[in-house]
Amino acid sequence: MNHSTLGLRYAARSDVGQRRPENEDAAYASPRLLVVADGMGGHNYGQVASATAIRVLSGAPLDGDPVAALEGAIQQAAQTLKGMADANPALNGMGTTLTAMLWDGSGFALAHVGDSRGYMLRDGVLYQITHDHTLVQSLVDDGRMTPEQAAEHPRRSMLMRALESTGNVSPDVSRRTAFAGDRYLLCSDGLAGVVTPETLHEMLTSVADLDQLVTTLVDLANRGGGPDNITVVAADVVAGGYGDGHPILVGSATLDQGEGTGGDVPLQTS
Repeated sequence: MNHSTLGLRYAARSDVGQRRPENEDAAYASPRLLVVADGMGGHNYGQVASATAIRVLSGAPLDGDPVAALEGAIQQAAQTLKGMADANPALNGMGTTLTAMLWDGSGFALAHVGDSRGYMLRDGVLYQITHDHTLVQSLVDDGRMTPEQAAEHPRRSMLMRALESTGNVSPDVSRRTAFAGDRYLLCSDGLAGVVTPETLHEMLTSVADLDQLVTTLVDLANRGGGPDNITVVAADVVAGGYGDGHPILVGSATLDQGEGTGGDVPLQTS
């Protein structure tokens, strides 16, 4: 397979869930860029943070080396949030998670900060390709807590790193090779915190149509109680180049800004 002929098919969906008054998640999907952002900050400023991150990344030129381009766009997003908070002190403390993939035809740059997640399904095996930047994950890493305990911990959403209005951001950034047949999932913790890896694996392997897949995953999270906003981007690597698919915006990314409102470990084998 000539990697230069690889492209993406993709779909995205976002839902407020069952318990939150507003949707502070946002996502963007295009033939080159996939992004999920889960905002925080109270008074709906999480919406501002996530939508701003999406706006900056989707509008960045992203030329040249994909790792450097993506990291530069994320730093630009951090400075944009800082500028907004400097101009309006009410926005101090807002922030967002960010998980993004930038394609160049043979693979992608993966950038991640926070507790949204990226997954890859390859040859029937599901891998989590991001590492949560949470207090409980750090305790798991140190051997002080089991993954099962972390999943039930009342402070499991406490972030150690995010894209914040301080202007400082330290994302994990890496380069990954892609192959035709790979399937990727980016999601907020409104999905990953409710739907088990086993169920994710089952859906990713059994639901061929991407629009049906993202709808099914959102519905599963809602049926599981929908305690948080739910955002899902799914993409298939296919032969045939980038394609000319239209960009998709979902969640707070559709709002007018003036509204102010380690190595991969297999999760499941086939």
